[in-house]
Amino acid sequence: MYTSFTGTARRPRKVDLSGRNAKLSSPASPGVRQPPSSQTSSKTLANAQAERLLRQQERLRPPAATAIQRSWRGHKARQETRNAWRQEWDRREADASISHYGNTETSAHRDGDAQFQEAKTNKDPDRDDMSVGQYQEAETSPYRDEEHCLRQLRLLVQFASSRNSQDVHRLCQFAQRFLYSRQVLAPTSIWTYPLLRLSKLITAALKHQEVTELPGQSRNVLLQLLSGVAETIPKQLAPYSTQYFDALAETLLTSKSQTSLDTNAQQLFEAALLGLLQPDNPGSIAVYEGFTTSFLRIPDIPSLLGNLETLAKGIHFAPLCAAMNNLLSTSQGDNLLQLRSRDEMLWLLAYFIFFRHSSATEKKTPSDGTSNALFVDVISKLVSYLADEIGSRVDSSVILVPPPDTVSTAPQMPATPLPDFVRREILTLASQENVSRLLTSVNIKADNNNSMSDPSEANNHQASTLAIYALTLLRAFPRRGDEIRMWLYLGSTNELHHGRDQKEAPLPAIKYYFRAASQTKVYHMIKSDPRKAIDLLNPDAARRQPCTSTTPSIHEQWQIILIFLELYPIVLKVMDDEEFLTGASSISDSQSWTRQSALTLTSVKDLTIFLKNLAFAMYWNASEIAGTEEIESTESIAGYFRGTSTATAATLRDDKPIKPGDVHVAGIPGMTVDYLKRMVTGLLRMIYERDSRRRFLSNDHWLMTQWFEMDRFIPAVVQEEEEKHKIQESYGEDPDDEQTDEEERHDYLIGTQRTQQVRNIERLKRQQKKASRKRYLESVTPRLEILQNMPFFIPFGTRVQIFRHFVQLDQLRRRGTADADMWRFAMMNSGRGEMGKHRARVHRESIFDDAYDQYYDLGEGLKEPIQISFVDKFDTVEEGIDGGGVTKEFLTSVTNEAFSSRNGLDLFIENDQHLLYPNPMALDERKELLSQAEIVQDSVEWNDNMRDLLRRFEFMGRIIGKCLYEGILVDVHFAGFFLLKWALTGGSGSASKESGYRANLNDLRDLDEGLYQGILQLKNYPGNVEDFSLNFEVTDTLFYREPQTYDQSLQKPVTRELRPGGSQIPVTNENRLVYISYIARHRLQVQPFPQTSAFLKGLGTIISPSWLSMFNQNELQTLVGGDSSEIDIADLRQNTQYGGLYQIGDDGQEHPSVQLFWQAMQSFADEDRRKVLKFVTSTPRAPLLGFSMLNPRFSIRDSGNDQTRLPTTSTCVNLLKLPVYNDGKTLRDRLLYSINAGAGFNLS
Repeated sequence: MYTSFTGTARRPRKVDLSGRNAKLSSPASPGVRQPPSSQTSSKTLANAQAERLLRQQERLRPPAATAIQRSWRGHKARQETRNAWRQEWDRREADASISHYGNTETSAHRDGDAQFQEAKTNKDPDRDDMSVGQYQEAETSPYRDEEHCLRQLRLLVQFASSRNSQDVHRLCQFAQRFLYSRQVLAPTSIWTYPLLRLSKLITAALKHQEVTELPGQSRNVLLQLLSGVAETIPKQLAPYSTQYFDALAETLLTSKSQTSLDTNAQQLFEAALLGLLQPDNPGSIAVYEGFTTSFLRIPDIPSLLGNLETLAKGIHFAPLCAAMNNLLSTSQGDNLLQLRSRDEMLWLLAYFIFFRHSSATEKKTPSDGTSNALFVDVISKLVSYLADEIGSRVDSSVILVPPPDTVSTAPQMPATPLPDFVRREILTLASQENVSRLLTSVNIKADNNNSMSDPSEANNHQASTLAIYALTLLRAFPRRGDEIRMWLYLGSTNELHHGRDQKEAPLPAIKYYFRAASQTKVYHMIKSDPRKAIDLLNPDAARRQPCTSTTPSIHEQWQIILIFLELYPIVLKVMDDEEFLTGASSISDSQSWTRQSALTLTSVKDLTIFLKNLAFAMYWNASEIAGTEEIESTESIAGYFRGTSTATAATLRDDKPIKPGDVHVAGIPGMTVDYLKRMVTGLLRMIYERDSRRRFLSNDHWLMTQWFEMDRFIPAVVQEEEEKHKIQESYGEDPDDEQTDEEERHDYLIGTQRTQQVRNIERLKRQQKKASRKRYLESVTPRLEILQNMPFFIPFGTRVQIFRHFVQLDQLRRRGTADADMWRFAMMNSGRGEMGKHRARVHRESIFDDAYDQYYDLGEGLKEPIQISFVDKFDTVEEGIDGGGVTKEFLTSVTNEAFSSRNGLDLFIENDQHLLYPNPMALDERKELLSQAEIVQDSVEWNDNMRDLLRRFEFMGRIIGKCLYEGILVDVHFAGFFLLKWALTGGSGSASKESGYRANLNDLRDLDEGLYQGILQLKNYPGNVEDFSLNFEVTDTLFYREPQTYDQSLQKPVTRELRPGGSQIPVTNENRLVYISYIARHRLQVQPFPQTSAFLKGLGTIISPSWLSMFNQNELQTLVGGDSSEIDIADLRQNTQYGGLYQIGDDGQEHPSVQLFWQAMQSFADEDRRKVLKFVTSTPRAPLLGFSMLNPRFSIRDSGNDQTRLPTTSTCVNLLKLPVYNDGKTLRDRLLYSINAGAGFNLS
């Protein structure tokens, strides 16, 4: 039949000669023929098609009716047949009962169904089960023989329906008689199919027990029969295990909702479960898969069954582990994760861990390690999927505040706590015992030479498996991260220790993972060329290379590398320089574990090359890496790193270009390039800091200049700095954003839930805006990113020039000119009175206090030129014009006074090497003084005093910043660990947190040599450290002076816990390294935090922290105090200015006395040269880029012809007043006398 109408609807043409418009005339009469139109044609076609459809339906109606009638007749015939079978089955049962009791049919057998229905209708909730049970017991009799039983079984499974309550009663009756007949029955293969159908019927009846209102006693009978059938034909039931366990799950939940299960019922459920879970079942893997997907999804099985121990004893962990691995390794695993709720998956994880522990207790785990590997794999996948839930709910009472450099969309309120059973089992994953026990099951051994030979393929895959597990634990338990890393570091080798004279020795975990990582293809490719890292970070690369039995995939190789990068920083924190530099080439029991874990210096050098290339690629090619991956599903644990909630993130995410933080390393879920960048940056800087402290690599080892155009590098960096400033202005950067976020993290309990939600939304907007700006800067300012995070890639001299360019750029932006005099002139003529804020009268007896009082409120305005008037003790203003010299004298005088003891309260104190750092007890000392003065704590006066102290630290930071800003050198020397905090506060981009300061054992030496030696003794103590009776607490000694006189020094001990409950936690051999790390963190970070933060805040007000991050601790000291290298007399002579009689004339020749001066300087040792330099400029060190950068310039002028007169100086203008000496000996003697006398103006 054609699909369209084939006729024509076109009407004959009608010619109208009247000239009237047919459309405007009245409607035609019915008999008048209308002109054709497209609408009329379509309507006609539709009518024709509708008529054709009706005709087709008419033709099909008789066959349909016939089919319905045929189906009905078949259904009716089947019903009649089943009813006939039911009658036959009932008759046989009645005959059997008459034969058994020897009398006429009982009333119960005459109408068993009616009796059953009556029992249901008149049931008493308290007596229903017992009455029906008594009824069934009264009529129950065993089958006389096996043939009779089998015949009844075959007939029953033919007609019985699980939804028919009468059939369910018959099933229960058969079950009762079958159980009584087990002694005479010996089922053979002929029973297999009927029993299989019987088991299906029972499971269906149990599943529909709410429909059939199955009594509890009948349910127990069916459970007992089902367990017997499962034990008889386990192989045949294996394919139907899902339906089997699903029915048991539904029955258990339904029974629990109706009434509490008694002990007998619980035992029957356990028997039914274990009946199919037999280890010798050929289909045991399939059975355990069904058990996992259908039964272990039930919440709180221990309360339903009374306990889980009995079930756990009957479960064999090896097939369960294999089944779980199969489910999670196939597409079915994706369905399992997607279709199950998070709560169900948490319970599944808890059950799996519990069965593992029970298996280990019963010693049913295979000793070949196969089960361990599968367990690790399964746990890794489950915990990875549930990382968000675990991280937020395992410690629900603690608010997990995300790092300030991450975007968090999760509400910062306590999450719903995990059930006790789930929490208890999950926490065992992060316990020292289980982490160590799992990883020590791997056979990690090395020969006496500790050779880094190629590990076997099995070890490569084994290392990858352990790496997956370790990384998963670190992601799921971020608050226990350091402890887990420490346990992995300490306990991931065999517990057997062998001496030097034996063949085997334990290989430390760090060396094991480094050996595995250094043998990977990824490691060697990146080490050879940083550009190859771009493709290796691409997840498509991991998918293109399949994993074989001999070659680990790129995915696995990255996991091995990543766990090494996680663990090695822990080693560096607790390893002193001597142990690090030793790089033990052999292992013995006499060595400490940290010394055994030290890599050889050759290995460290290779590692730094790999890290340098990887870091360079991630910073320099950030935009290229960001374009290699599409946005992945928000279901991965990547959201955990960003602190995001999946649902909220989905609503906030819009279609924007991919960012580096969204790219996953080789497709590893949750491992973003951002996180890898932070790890690599932190580790590389830790090694670089150690090399800066104790040089073990060549000077040019850290440089990456071959990858830059160095002749254009400085202009390019300056241009990027300008671009960065424009971007920050366009984003409307608010400097108080971080402070506001910090405050809001601590007041989440204030206000209603609505208020909290609004506050969270506002905070999220700020964080997203900040993150967007930061990531955009990464792509448009790669040179700045490298300078701020990996400054050692660029030579020091180049970085100093960039620093001065940044200062000049800032001066031009603020003042419009870099010349201070021109700015002063402009301000004096502007009429705005701006100059008045920069003028100050300073008494020489109280320089710091006067400067603090008059300049603190100036804030960032201290960057501008200041006008100082010195006032003597008679309150007389010293006359003078400030051409830069007075400012220099003011700054040097303020620093000399500020960094010395004042009024009995030391703001800065010295270490044994006379290096300065903030007094860690300053706040405690001030509190004690206020308490002695009987000032109420937290009162207005108390808070004002404490605030004033911190402001003084802040002002001291501004003064040092002013010196750096103006290029004025001051003779102040800071401790290395304190300078490190300067260098590590300006890391930007992705690595801002990881490039921050990390307390370590070696920095304790700069703080307190005695404490450092005591910690070394504790770390290397060969015996039991519990002999020292130490706990996780620390006692500080508070020194303060008598409030009225400040003469008598008083002491007071102050005890603090290093961790919650630390006073009750003893220090043992197992946790002593954790104790050491806590001590280092307390002394170097926690205790001096307020003082250090205030100082760095002031310093950052004048000098951008990102500028300071371009230098290490030694380079920063050089910026502050000058170059410590030998004084270059030729450079000093070339950049010296002369005045008065010594001014060079037209002949270009120096005055003879000046020539004698330079001859004397050439003859001096470097120590005396430095004394001359300090005598004139107040600092013994040369400027960083030579004496051309000295401000003001080094100057010499005459001061008379008296041969007995001594040289004098004006340090404010770097001026040497040199008398006109006639011979070199006199000049030399007089100059040496002056510089060693330590006087200046008053020496004559």
